[in-house]
Amino acid sequence: MRIVKNGDVHVSAPIGLPQKKVVDFIEQHRDWIAKARKKTTEREEKRTAFYNQLPLKTKAQKDEALTRVKALVEPMIEKHAKEMNVSPSTVIYKPTISRWGQCNVRNRSICISTYVLLLPEWCVEHVVVHELCHLLEPSHNAHFHALMDKYFPRWREARRETRRTGDKR
Repeated sequence: MRIVKNGDVHVSAPIGLPQKKVVDFIEQHRDWIAKARKKTTEREEKRTAFYNQLPLKTKAQKDEALTRVKALVEPMIEKHAKEMNVSPSTVIYKPTISRWGQCNVRNRSICISTYVLLLPEWCVEHVVVHELCHLLEPSHNAHFHALMDKYFPRWREARRETRRTGDKR
């Protein structure tokens, strides 16, 4: 049983389990459901407040954020891409809230969330190096972690701080 972002309760049960048993299970866990829903609501409210710190409603706000994120990220990409001997084909900036960055290894493009502007600068650098490492290793395997250790030794600490700050996974 789990509570999803909108507060709904999702219950998984084996095929053939009588519906009465499922309903009884839910009834027995009403207190847990109430607490979990409250926690989920609080987490979502906190997350919304975090992202609302960077207003992106008007064209002027979007343009200003794009200018700022490019000024922050592009020197990092230039520095680390040279050091790593990689070259992304394009770098795209979008206001994504599900990921800080994304790498398309097929076309070698990198996408960085505009919301990295809400992170400490060293955490933004972690996102940049992470995506550049994917140009060398597509998956999150031991080789990828070794690359991260080499090019951004504080990556584990930065990942923790980034997750703590923005609650992304």
